[in-house]
Amino acid sequence: MAKRTKKKAVTKAKAKRAVKSAAKTVKKGVKKVARKAKKAVKAVKSAAKSSTTSRSTSEQRRLAAAERRADRAKRRADRAKARAKATTSHSAKPRRSATSGLSRAVAGAASGVAARIRKLVKGSDAPQMSDAPWGQAGKALDGVKILDFTHVQSGPTCTQLLAWFGADVIKIERPGVGDITRGQLRDKPGVDSLYFTMLNHNKRSITIDSKNAKGKEIIERLIKHCDVLVENFAPGALDRMGFTWAHIHKLNPRMIVASVKGFGPGPYEDCKVYENVAQCTGGSASTTGFRDGPPLVTGAQIGDSGTGLHLALGITAALYQRNRTGRGQRVLCAMQDGVLNLARVKLRDQQRLAHGALSEYSQFGQGIPFGDAVPRAGNDSGGGQPGRILKCKGWETDPNAYIYFITQAPVWEKICDLIGKPEWKTEADYATPKARLPRLEFIFETIEQWTMTKTKFEAMEILNQDDIPCGPILSMKELAEDQSLRKTGTVVEVEHPTRGAYLTVGNPIKMSDSLTEVERSPLLGEHTEEILTEVLGYSADEVTEIKGSGAITAPEKGARAEAA
Repeated sequence: MAKRTKKKAVTKAKAKRAVKSAAKTVKKGVKKVARKAKKAVKAVKSAAKSSTTSRSTSEQRRLAAAERRADRAKRRADRAKARAKATTSHSAKPRRSATSGLSRAVAGAASGVAARIRKLVKGSDAPQMSDAPWGQAGKALDGVKILDFTHVQSGPTCTQLLAWFGADVIKIERPGVGDITRGQLRDKPGVDSLYFTMLNHNKRSITIDSKNAKGKEIIERLIKHCDVLVENFAPGALDRMGFTWAHIHKLNPRMIVASVKGFGPGPYEDCKVYENVAQCTGGSASTTGFRDGPPLVTGAQIGDSGTGLHLALGITAALYQRNRTGRGQRVLCAMQDGVLNLARVKLRDQQRLAHGALSEYSQFGQGIPFGDAVPRAGNDSGGGQPGRILKCKGWETDPNAYIYFITQAPVWEKICDLIGKPEWKTEADYATPKARLPRLEFIFETIEQWTMTKTKFEAMEILNQDDIPCGPILSMKELAEDQSLRKTGTVVEVEHPTRGAYLTVGNPIKMSDSLTEVERSPLLGEHTEEILTEVLGYSADEVTEIKGSGAITAPEKGARAEAA
């Protein structure tokens, strides 16, 4: 009996020591977890201060490491809980209960810290809301650096738009020559043409000879410095310069390389394309003009400028995706693709042809059969609502005294009253849109008799009172003199140091918190030294050496003649 009592006392003593040991282990775990968690939270908060667009690779690594430390802290707490449970499995129930409770508390605290850290990591992508007044919190693309290898129209349209949104656009040009459009279609001798100035606002110009060894070195440093490279060279030109995608990606894995080409991959991808070629190969020309006339190109530059706008959207999407992936990518916009996208309603009609005639086209009402391809439809509306361009007062001497008039179904009765045909509201041949389709030519001839008694502006004012869709044919002279467009910044007067003041089209996209100030286009090489020293960090001696190498200066006339 005494022996059993003694043995029981020894067992209790061992259990007591085991409980103390377990408690000590758990407390030690608590301190370690708290220490690691505190360090992790601090790292996350520090990294979270930087915005999504400007966060460096090292900051991203710090965020990832902080989350890993949180996970490790959680696992340590779980192991401490398991050890405490195992150690106390043979001890007195009250003590085991107390120790298990402590271990559960540690595990719970660690889980809470881990959750907090994950919340911080997830929320770190969202910067604090700015309290600056609207329009004074910087621009949408502040901090984005664009290396602009573009020329003529499609590429410069893209990079100019990005510059208006705040990107720092560095335009590379050939020494002594520059963008070819500087000298094309000049209206004043010896100064940059409007063709150039109106497509290169808000940019900086640096002259670099890409065939010069030192020039290539400068370009490589710019690639490492910038976020996006934009080019619209002929197919393969950038590769021949030594700047393949593989080489660029090796120099700067985060760089986005954006290109405008004439065609996408396929049988025509090596062909050179200009504006009108793009319109013709993208489906626009075949569907523009009158049925009995030849295909026509449009006055709007949907091939060049249209594709440039598409490319700008692709670049901003790639920049946004890079925030998540940490790497750059290639962005391609083919001019044929861009034109077809803008002419998509005609591809819609091509498919509708398989199921019958296109009833909203004027030739349907004229009883002329359709072929197997979408025809040219003159000034017919492409949206299903019949429309025509009609003469207005003064059309005999003014080539733009016309108005576009749409006979929208909901306002048909108002149209009838306006043109003096109230009976058409109830007559079977005119009362419904379907009944009117075969009679559209006569209907518009009748409406034109009314519009010819009014100027296009008088007609627009009267028609708008009844919500009848219409629009005057505005000449470029009228648009240039429209004060409402000046007030909105759609038409802007810009001062230039060599050519004087000129008008340009401003940013067509208006944002409430990223305001656009249109700045003049750069002179050739105007910012070369500024970029070399302030952006790339070259010293004064190094700049002198670069000048001597011929990397940024045009060769002397004698040298050019000798080379020729």
